[in-house]
Amino acid sequence: MSISELAEKAKIARTKIQKDASTASQVDNAQLHDDLEDIPSNHSGNRPFESVLNTMISRRKVTMGGLALAASGFFAPAATAGSSLRDRASIRISERFLVNFEPVKIADVINTTMPTISSDYEYEVLIPWGTPIEPGATQAYNGDPNTRPTAEQASKQIGIGHDGMWFFPIDLNSDRRYGRTPSSTEGMLCINHEFGRNTHVLGKSAPESLEDVRVSQNAHGVSVVKIKKTAFSGWQVDASPNSRRITVNTPVAYSGPAANSPLLQNPNGNIALGTVNNCGSGKTPWGTYLTCEENFNLYFGANDTFTPTEEQARYGFSEFGAGYGWYAFDKRFDLTDPDYVNEQNRFGWIVEIDPFDATQKPTKRTALGRFKHEAIAIAESGNGRIAAYMGDDQRFDYCYKYVSTNAWQDDIDNGESPLDDGKLYVARFNDNGTGEWLELTIDNPLLADRFDTQAELLIYARVAADILGATPMDRPEWTTIGKNGEVFWTLTNNSQRTVPNAANPVAPNSDGHIIRTTDSGDHLGTSFTWDIYMFASDTRGTEGVFTDPDLAYADEQGRLFIGTDGGQPDGLQDQLIVIDTNKDVVEPKRLLVGVNSDEITGFTMTPDRRTAFVNMQHPGNGDPTRTNFPATPDGRTIPRDCTLVIRRKNGGIIGS
Repeated sequence: MSISELAEKAKIARTKIQKDASTASQVDNAQLHDDLEDIPSNHSGNRPFESVLNTMISRRKVTMGGLALAASGFFAPAATAGSSLRDRASIRISERFLVNFEPVKIADVINTTMPTISSDYEYEVLIPWGTPIEPGATQAYNGDPNTRPTAEQASKQIGIGHDGMWFFPIDLNSDRRYGRTPSSTEGMLCINHEFGRNTHVLGKSAPESLEDVRVSQNAHGVSVVKIKKTAFSGWQVDASPNSRRITVNTPVAYSGPAANSPLLQNPNGNIALGTVNNCGSGKTPWGTYLTCEENFNLYFGANDTFTPTEEQARYGFSEFGAGYGWYAFDKRFDLTDPDYVNEQNRFGWIVEIDPFDATQKPTKRTALGRFKHEAIAIAESGNGRIAAYMGDDQRFDYCYKYVSTNAWQDDIDNGESPLDDGKLYVARFNDNGTGEWLELTIDNPLLADRFDTQAELLIYARVAADILGATPMDRPEWTTIGKNGEVFWTLTNNSQRTVPNAANPVAPNSDGHIIRTTDSGDHLGTSFTWDIYMFASDTRGTEGVFTDPDLAYADEQGRLFIGTDGGQPDGLQDQLIVIDTNKDVVEPKRLLVGVNSDEITGFTMTPDRRTAFVNMQHPGNGDPTRTNFPATPDGRTIPRDCTLVIRRKNGGIIGS
């Protein structure tokens, strides 16, 4: 193709992007983000979850009464099921003050240009977008509306869209060996940068050059940053040879059954690069970070006529993506460029990162399947094998589980990964409060008729799950392992639910709910029991009101931390809620309220559990007339995603 022809194609592409971006700019950035997640690509016709729930409710009467659902629900709470009266009384006495802080009351939230935190707590701001990844690494970006970072600067700065994260104590490995408690004042923080719209990152609706695209790309991805608590200045960024930015242009490796699949190779022969739309996260028992690629399809588009294949449609690829416009200047993201025909298949994975070794490539673990990963929670069985629980965050998509073949310590000792050799399952929920984990394997004749290899099956895991008849869910988001081994799944909402019933009294289900599952066989079995832990709609009309549960983090004493993502009732902004799961009645207590148009997401603690880190994502959606946080209000400074360090004023356990 001649230079003039290329120039003409680029001009046409820019026109398309600007037209799409013009439409997008008329919609709230966060709302646009949510709307794109809300568009279902599951047209399998599998039995809707509300049908299962209707049947179950007809067989077992449930009394609805405000927050009494947990006490009158399907099964005895996991914390007390099967316990003697003496045991239950002991639990109630010992856990009486588990969640005992003064909650933020609705009347306390006078405005949402700045966060509101419980009067028993305090916060400080850490690593806002534009902070150098190391002291002196580059110039900081402080929210000046007349400038934005360059691509080079962005590659050495904390990115935007703060989401899932984990704190790794600096002496984690050595202290494990000698039985000491790891540091709670110094460590590596791994943090995801999920998304940042062009208007926020670039200050314009569409990129106009490859440099613009690189700025946007470098604002996405993951940061690995050393942080340290100082005596006089609080938490700060510290220097470390392991601090680094991991972006969509960072070399990565693939492992597991699909690592060498032709479907991950391009005619161009380009090396594997990058991770993007990093949403939730998790950690492994062996001390590594897991970052989850969610809405990766939104960064691809088409410079020529594009008709999606069955597989592309199932993963939501479209001509324009979400208006980022990368495809106009970066061929990797052009769905119609024959040299990069399989680039799209290189995203949608869970990526493992070693926080203490910057020489190691981030590794995409293909045995865990390719879909829109929201988060991952790992449970360890008594024999050392692991089970990893994962949600696919889109309307009517599924819940998944991976089980390793070997004990994780054996694999690590042999130089292997427990995440490479195992079985992947998808959940089917039955009417009677039980469920099955359906194995996604080429040994199943139903799947062998559709796929040639296990590698192909894993690359198109959504299609395989459709064939097996998995249960369509209401946007499975975060997973977390409870005190007694139960798994909590947050389901943010479902605007397309149409049939009300006793368990879902509001249709559409705009508020979301939380499901609790308990697996057979110490997490290794293929069956489970389930119940509805709570419906967010039941909190309406109470001081503990919240909706749209997203983030989930459970601690060892039974506290459940929930972050929200969506329009909150009663004039509130997104919140951080704490629930004592040892109690029969669900009583949400509000620890934090964010700022205008933000999302509360990502949560991790220091080993002593006296310091927590929580993220404020897209404050004001980049609009300085809504908020200037973390800057003091001035009506002009661009708001920046940031991490809040929170602690109890009396030095107590977070959530107490």
